[in-house]
Amino acid sequence: MNRRRFLLGTTLAGLAAGFAAPALAQSGRAGRAAAVDPEIHELQRRTFDWFVHVTDRETGLTPDRWPTKTFCSVAAVGFALTCWPVGVEQGWMTRAEARERTLITLRYFAALPQGPEATGTGGYKGFFYHFLNMDTGTRFGATELSTVDTALLLGGMLFAARFFNGRHAEEVEIREIAQRLYERVEWDWAVVRPNRITMGWHPETGFIPSDWNVYNEGMIVLLLAIGSPTHPVSTGVWDEWVHSYEESWTDRWGEWHLQFAPLFGHQYSHMFIDFRGIRDAWMRGQSMMTGQALDYFENSRRSVHAQRKYAVDNPGGWDGYSAEIWGLTACDGPGDFKQVIDAREREFFSYSARGPGDRDDGTIAPTAAMASYAFEPEIVTATLKAMKARYAPVYTEWGFLDSFNPTLTEREGPLQHGRIVPGVGWVDGDYLGIDQGPIVVMIENGRSELVWRYMHGEPNLKRGLKRAGFTGGWLDA
Repeated sequence: MNRRRFLLGTTLAGLAAGFAAPALAQSGRAGRAAAVDPEIHELQRRTFDWFVHVTDRETGLTPDRWPTKTFCSVAAVGFALTCWPVGVEQGWMTRAEARERTLITLRYFAALPQGPEATGTGGYKGFFYHFLNMDTGTRFGATELSTVDTALLLGGMLFAARFFNGRHAEEVEIREIAQRLYERVEWDWAVVRPNRITMGWHPETGFIPSDWNVYNEGMIVLLLAIGSPTHPVSTGVWDEWVHSYEESWTDRWGEWHLQFAPLFGHQYSHMFIDFRGIRDAWMRGQSMMTGQALDYFENSRRSVHAQRKYAVDNPGGWDGYSAEIWGLTACDGPGDFKQVIDAREREFFSYSARGPGDRDDGTIAPTAAMASYAFEPEIVTATLKAMKARYAPVYTEWGFLDSFNPTLTEREGPLQHGRIVPGVGWVDGDYLGIDQGPIVVMIENGRSELVWRYMHGEPNLKRGLKRAGFTGGWLDA
């Protein structure tokens, strides 16, 4: 990996105290609604309808995947909660129905038992398990208590609390439950190693060894934890977080940016947090040194271009990759096996996080590109049209199936997911909630800034951002 040396003798504290970022224009298109191509609008509507179709009407639980019968993903529930106001704004759902669905979900999660027991609970210390049983709402199997999936669930709840801002009794209750669920999360309990929040915990074995300490989707975890009014963590967790950036700062496949191979790492936190024009000490330092308007939004935009450039270069020689067909992230794959194709042994994976130079097996995930709409709408629109034209079976009544692989056109053995479609290659058979949600939300942020605008006024998030040292833009307005 290419690395860039930090300015010698400069510390984060020095940047925060001794330098001011130059006057730089805010990234993005703040302040106006953007017109969208009819095909983008159609994709957003079809994907929104998937959430309406699969989310349980009595509990608010959204399955991890469908139509394969599985468990609930709590992150997908957070995404569903974020989708309902989108439907209201677009005229696809009445405010009354969205309010009802939201309140059903919040009441259900508030009532789930919490405790250290290995079975019979939905969470512990305010956190929720990654996966829940669709019938009971309690822990599914041996899944972990997940800090990031809890944060993404809370992101949806806190956004709902901002959107449903009226005097109606149900909207008042939504706001009360959302804040109560957020305040009961014991973020400080999850700081197991100095200034690092653990990724999870198992009742059988305790805390898992992995922490949120490299650049990825975990920004929302740290910021919600720092901003907590009841169980805050030290701002040292943010300092520890940014100290990892030297390992991630690269100009491979494009301009300098913080690299995280799968694109979901550049999307999830951005669903709820408008990073345009706001900067922490590290980004202010990079803006100072480069004279460029660098922020985390711009970083994600550059990551989109890096993925597209990687597809154009196509170092692995995979079929289909081009300037219009690109997108690697966590998604389904055909299975874990090797197979010789055109005299070359290829290795394939089942569900896995994929990215440039990192477990790339030729599997393209439409969500990688489509959920990047807010960063590069024109490029994403062209990719949508190309994918529909060249790989029509991947686009359905409910939007895109999770993934496809044009290189695998025949299989000598069994497949773990999907099927081989003549003239296309391998095509997944499922839709995944955590891949569907970002499509709806990031298209909406790109067209109307809906979630971003409401979250500008979210006091817990603002508190976390300011404590972490963010300044500028809408945060100072």
